[in-house]
Amino acid sequence: MKKKSIVIIVGLAVLIGAGAWYLGRGEQNAAPGEQQAGTPAAGDKNGKGGAQPPAIVNVVAPQRQDVPVVLQANASVTPVSTVDLHPQTTSTIRKVHIKEGQFVKAGELMFSLDDRSERANIDKARAQMARDAATFADLERQYKRSEELFAQKFIARSAVDTLKSQMDSARALVGAGQAALQAEQVNASYSAIRAPMAGRVGAINVFPGSLVQLSTSLTTITQLDPINIAFSVPEAALGELLAAQKSGAVTVEALGTAGGKPATGKLSFIDNTVDPLAGSIKVKALFDNKATSLWPGQYVTARVTVQTIRNAVVIPQAAIISNSRGTFVYVVDADQSAKQVPVTRLHAFGVNAAVSGLNGDEKVITEGKQNLRPGGKVKLAEAANPARAGKSAVAAQ
Repeated sequence: MKKKSIVIIVGLAVLIGAGAWYLGRGEQNAAPGEQQAGTPAAGDKNGKGGAQPPAIVNVVAPQRQDVPVVLQANASVTPVSTVDLHPQTTSTIRKVHIKEGQFVKAGELMFSLDDRSERANIDKARAQMARDAATFADLERQYKRSEELFAQKFIARSAVDTLKSQMDSARALVGAGQAALQAEQVNASYSAIRAPMAGRVGAINVFPGSLVQLSTSLTTITQLDPINIAFSVPEAALGELLAAQKSGAVTVEALGTAGGKPATGKLSFIDNTVDPLAGSIKVKALFDNKATSLWPGQYVTARVTVQTIRNAVVIPQAAIISNSRGTFVYVVDADQSAKQVPVTRLHAFGVNAAVSGLNGDEKVITEGKQNLRPGGKVKLAEAANPARAGKSAVAAQ
């Protein structure tokens, strides 16, 4: 029984070995390039072909144009000058000659104060000056007669000298009286308060009969034409701003929060110190404001054109890629493959940017670049979907 089992096992082993030898020989005898049915080709994945399909992309042509380099900042309108009117004497308001919000000229009468006391003092000073002048004239005549008498040896020299001293003292009193009269006239002039400059009157805080003192604010006058706007720019822009100022007048635009046509002025002031805490520097621009479109205290947006890049290459910012290796764009090469071109962003404005590194005749890839590799094949979206391109053309018409 044991011998029969051993014979069966040996026989099965021989049959298995013979089958394995036959299969191995059949594969060796197969023609080169042939495969058994159901076996994937070498390099295929899941039985699919190995060729990588081209990436679908959208492209744009760079534009050539002059690009202004503009600094933009929040600004406030400030008057060139403003005056807070105060009386220079204690008195009462006799008459108010102006109205609130009125435009006045330089020297125009605005307030009249009670000047009766000042006019009385002027009259008193004039009377004293007339008295001193009469005394001086009498002493002058006496001195001349004493000179004649001294020549005839009727009086001593000391008498002549005494009259000379008295005459000089009277002359000094006449001068003092004249100065006192001028002082009283100056005091009287304080009763008529006039506009120190042309401008617009603010709120009036007094009325006829009001008692005013040196600390009393009567009203304010603000110059509206011309007018300033003040704003701050980053210290990084200081070099460009100074270079632009040296090359000529720098144009500044002021746009109100309500929109409308911007006002145009000229850069007039750059502060001499950078604020170390804010990292910015204060600047001002002067505007003609005959139409009073700018108002003191108003907030506006200031735009300063520091330079203009002539004939710059402009592309969408969406086409620019930045990574650890630098900044570049993908362009479509002559063999319909993606090519990396290094670029430098010169100035960004809106959705576009002026760059260097392109000739301007390239096809710059804007969409689909996330699937690209240098040298990878690409196909334009319009060519990949003719029906969609046709619909776009009809819609454009």
